[in-house]
Amino acid sequence: MLRKILAAAIVAISLPTIAQAGETVRLAVTDIEGLEALQQEFGPFEAAIEKSTGLDVELFPVGNRTAAVEAMKSGQVDFVLTGPAEYVVIKELATPEIVVAWQRPDYFAQIVTLATGPVKQVSDLKGKVISFGSVGSTSQHLGPAQALADLGLDYGRDYEPKIISRNVAIEALIRGDLSAIGMNFGHLQKARKAYPDVAFTVIARGRDLPNDILVARTGLDKNLVAKVRKAFEEDGQDLLAAVLKGDDNQKYRGGFFLSSVNDADYDYVRSMYKTIGVERFTSFVGD
Repeated sequence: MLRKILAAAIVAISLPTIAQAGETVRLAVTDIEGLEALQQEFGPFEAAIEKSTGLDVELFPVGNRTAAVEAMKSGQVDFVLTGPAEYVVIKELATPEIVVAWQRPDYFAQIVTLATGPVKQVSDLKGKVISFGSVGSTSQHLGPAQALADLGLDYGRDYEPKIISRNVAIEALIRGDLSAIGMNFGHLQKARKAYPDVAFTVIARGRDLPNDILVARTGLDKNLVAKVRKAFEEDGQDLLAAVLKGDDNQKYRGGFFLSSVNDADYDYVRSMYKTIGVERFTSFVGD
């Protein structure tokens, strides 16, 4: 009888350990829609983080940034990977905990024009039309607007801002319908490849932008968050190699996972929002 009692006690004690080892956590990525695309980009990373942490990680698709916030607040998703502009709003709405930053090398905003055109310096853009990419985009809208503001041009006052898709904007720039375009370094590389006979030039460049960031929902077990953070600190190279198997994730090539990051690092993004006239961060610009 005593042996049976001891055996039952051992089983009872071991069950929570087994359950904890197989605990499921859900991960969402704000700029990828649909489970198929999410699995294609982050499937290898899902397997790598599972191996590193011993957790059961499940990719959780969200339709948009607002849906990601609601999923966090309702406990449907535990971790969210998001961009710097989105983070500022998510922080205000859902008060998540920062886990680790995902560095993007050469991630900065710039103002591009034609090398053969009349615009030679930023002051030449006064009274002109400048196009920006997606509303609220860190590197295509907020960052370029801030780069101009840092050099003395006020958004919507010293020039006319227009939100135009990048490919359409480049054609308009070549035709002379626009004077300049706000874009990031990667976009300029693609433009030069797509238009090899056109000479583009950069007349303004912003500082490196804050990194993408992985956050954990408020209330998530602190030990679990620490385990995930530790995986990035100890197995970062393996995790990055898995991330880079996704085509769209090549933006992280050459970067690092940074655990020494805090909310104040994103005050520069908050200043960008204020530059375009947004004083409160309670909703996503453009939604």
